[in-house]
Amino acid sequence: MSEERRFVYLDNAATTQPAQEVADAMAPYLRERYGNPSALYSIGRDSKNTIEEARQSVAELIGAAPEEVTFTSGGSESDNMALSGTLIAQQSKGDHIITTAIEHHAVLETAQWLEKRAGKKLTVVPVDSLGMVDPDDIRKAITPRTVVVSVMHANNEVGTVQRLADISKICRKAGVTFHTDAVQTVGNIKVDVNELGVDLLSLSGHKLYGPKGVGAIFIRKGTKVEKFIHGGEQERGRRAGTENICGIAGLAAAARLAMGELKEKAKRLTRLRDRLIEGIQANIEAVTLDGHPTLRLPNNAHILISYIEGEAICLQLDTLGICASTGSACSSEALEPSHVLLAMGVQPLDAHGSVRFSLGRDTTEEDIDYVIEKLPALVARLRSMSPLTPR
Repeated sequence: MSEERRFVYLDNAATTQPAQEVADAMAPYLRERYGNPSALYSIGRDSKNTIEEARQSVAELIGAAPEEVTFTSGGSESDNMALSGTLIAQQSKGDHIITTAIEHHAVLETAQWLEKRAGKKLTVVPVDSLGMVDPDDIRKAITPRTVVVSVMHANNEVGTVQRLADISKICRKAGVTFHTDAVQTVGNIKVDVNELGVDLLSLSGHKLYGPKGVGAIFIRKGTKVEKFIHGGEQERGRRAGTENICGIAGLAAAARLAMGELKEKAKRLTRLRDRLIEGIQANIEAVTLDGHPTLRLPNNAHILISYIEGEAICLQLDTLGICASTGSACSSEALEPSHVLLAMGVQPLDAHGSVRFSLGRDTTEEDIDYVIEKLPALVARLRSMSPLTPR
């Protein structure tokens, strides 16, 4: 009799399964409600109304005004617009960007491109061993030429949540635009743009049980940001191109769903996350939890398993029906160790042993217990073949 094999999806930080409510909300826009929102006839006006209703829903989720929400193709576009658009719009003020060593590539690579190809100045501040940014490092890095500071709300790999309100006070005092990549937090924990004090915020639909290919950027009223895509006056002239009505409707449904279940989901996932971490640490030697022990996403368990490679672990987990990731999902094909872990002071050899389990709204206790049951034998088998394992 064959051993039971479950399917356990624990890579929700990479992408989530669209909720049924989201799929239902999107379906009419694939066939019946296909009108161009810029048209004057009824099915066009219907699409326009859908966009504005969606804008309201997304705004409510993050504590913003509807007119401060612009729809984009996702988090990467929003990040690019935040940095490039701000520097272009405020070029008379200066040419300096500040960001951190653990940002998503959508921020880091944009900032590096602006430095190398557009002649801008870039300062990358460090983090401590828990992945935390010291607000004083931001304060010291600000100069009279600083235009924008970008600090992610929570890290996509290790899950550490930053104290953005402290950083925003520094930026506001210096008259500097403050952006945060909140792709990992919107829909997972409470996000209020006014409590955080940010001027710009990026979010992505597929991280909160919505569709891929749609996201948004919050632009606080009065913040100067140049449009990133040219060619039309859609989105109040902020972003050209016929709107992705189907995706926007799905994002709105995901936002409404998140508002209704946010507190209870976070509480449940924190309990399951802690159960997973404790179970792994109790049954496997030489395991380290990465990131802040308490200021972390409720669904993130990022661990280093010594003497073996995370890639091998994930491939073996896949044979058991368990989906997890090693390092950043966006760079999973690269052989280089995670830039986040290196910035936190993890040695390159140890960084290769990283595995990220990210739980979701459908994760159950049985799923967690299945991982706790299967992982020790898998690790023991891989360690027995590894030349790095002490003999």
